[in-house]
Amino acid sequence: MIFALKRFLIGRPLKSTELGEQKLSKTKALAILSSDALSSVAYGPEQILIVLFTLGAAAFWYSIPIAVGVLILLTALILSYRQIIFAYPQGGGAYVVSKNNLGVNPGLIAGGSLLVDYILTVAVSVSAGTDAITSAFPALHSYKVVIAILFVIFLTILNLRGVTESASILAYPVYLFVLALFILIGVGVFHILTGSVSNELHTPIGTPVAGISLFLLLKAFASGSSALTGVEAISNAIPNFKSPAPKNAAKTLLMMGVLLALLFSGIVFLAYYYGITPKTEVTVVSQIAEKTFGRNMMYFFIQGTTALILILAANTGFTAFPLLAVNLAKDKFIPRMFTIRGDRLGYSNGILFLAISSIVLIIAFNGQTEHLIPLYAVGVFIPFTLSQTGMVVKWIREKPNGWLPKLIINATGATISLIVTLMFFLTKFSQVWPVLIFIPVMIVLFHRIKNHYDAVGEQLRISKDEKVEPIEGHVIIVPVAGITRVVENSLNYAKSLSANQIIAVYVSFEREDAKIFEEKWKKWQPDVRLVTLHSQYRSIIQPLTKFIDIIQHKASEAKFGVTLVIPQFLPKKGWHNILHNQTSLLIRAYLLFRRDIIITTVPFHLKK
Repeated sequence: MIFALKRFLIGRPLKSTELGEQKLSKTKALAILSSDALSSVAYGPEQILIVLFTLGAAAFWYSIPIAVGVLILLTALILSYRQIIFAYPQGGGAYVVSKNNLGVNPGLIAGGSLLVDYILTVAVSVSAGTDAITSAFPALHSYKVVIAILFVIFLTILNLRGVTESASILAYPVYLFVLALFILIGVGVFHILTGSVSNELHTPIGTPVAGISLFLLLKAFASGSSALTGVEAISNAIPNFKSPAPKNAAKTLLMMGVLLALLFSGIVFLAYYYGITPKTEVTVVSQIAEKTFGRNMMYFFIQGTTALILILAANTGFTAFPLLAVNLAKDKFIPRMFTIRGDRLGYSNGILFLAISSIVLIIAFNGQTEHLIPLYAVGVFIPFTLSQTGMVVKWIREKPNGWLPKLIINATGATISLIVTLMFFLTKFSQVWPVLIFIPVMIVLFHRIKNHYDAVGEQLRISKDEKVEPIEGHVIIVPVAGITRVVENSLNYAKSLSANQIIAVYVSFEREDAKIFEEKWKKWQPDVRLVTLHSQYRSIIQPLTKFIDIIQHKASEAKFGVTLVIPQFLPKKGWHNILHNQTSLLIRAYLLFRRDIIITTVPFHLKK
């Protein structure tokens, strides 16, 4: 039943040779890897206006030069990550660049920040999209957590089915959103050019504003830069592209930058020219659409595609998180299970971990994750700063042909990214302070995992110089609970091992039971030694463990090995297990971590 459901939801398993068919074309990659960045157009311009609104509507003209600053940063980031794609075609983005050029810990800061950021991407995006739906249908408001979780589950199943399949489905809403906004911007600009929009709605550029300060402008710039989250996703996902992967990834990154620049600047310009004021209950995009089209079908088309893109922005996390996790796992900083491909050749463990983590966040914050946006943004700009600083170090150290322009691009991006990061800490410390806790904790955890893997490797490595003492004999201990076919099956197996000695151990709670059992045993298995142990506290494990300790001590002196053969019967149906004592499982679990003892379970399958 479970396997049938899995096949229905995920599809048939794919052969390893079909991996090439799971690579993305530029068109599909642009849709699923740009959804996070493109969706930020829906809230990035609004973040600028919210900061400027503290000085009144007269200050809104500053949104134009601030938007120019954001576009300069976007250009620097796109050019920088384009260079990263060609310099590190195996993927990994900020983590690999920072680790190779700045050191292990800066790399772990970048990688850890992005891992957490992708979890936040899923939680914040799905919650924002759910809010858009519940705003249109207020009756659903009390179910928003359930709706958000269902969306996460839907995206999880879609991604478990494979990269190309999820891209094929999710590409349509993304391109519909892009089309809707281009229509909105085009029609809005047309109305402005034809004089349909009054010049009195906005303050002329250059109008003096009382109380304006460099600090407030930088704060607005940092808030608007939240529109650049997701720019790094393509550099992390290079292995998902069709060959030649680096060239296709670079072209996709450039196209994403062009689309993001046009949409962002268009929304900022229309918001300024229309004199839009940010409101709690209505988004800036919604106000622009209403002023441009009125409340008609086009307005609802724009609102619908906006809600969809906010939800589907989460898919960037589902695509980029598993690939980043693979790079960290290959370097032994997180569990190796993240390197394993699932039935559909995707890194399913990474997908499932991301889904579970984001659902936990949604439940913990009751679906109100909007105050996580600053934390979400600073989690991106820390890797931005580190990766571009790493590229600066790379160019200075290697000095390849044409390195100076590349150095200037990366240095510019690193400087602006650092300023944005500092502004987040200065202006929104109450919301971003958890970064100062979880990053050190994650680095410590990464190093402890790495130390564990190194220690395991050292202990498992075969050394030609190391001599192993040979085992000259073998003692087998068989715990028995009665005279049954299960015990007989285990004894026959023990006899087949050519052991020096087989010892059956019976633990009784009553002394009379032990005497009766000893008499029956002599008649049934006279050639197998039986040891009866009395347990006055009705525990099987405690007296059995003490007996094993005694045998182990004697066996080590005689250079004998010790094997514990545990009889176990398996019911025909799984639910039958709850009707029986699981003593064999308890013994195995308790003794599994004991040294110098081999534990073997001999199953006996019931047929009825």
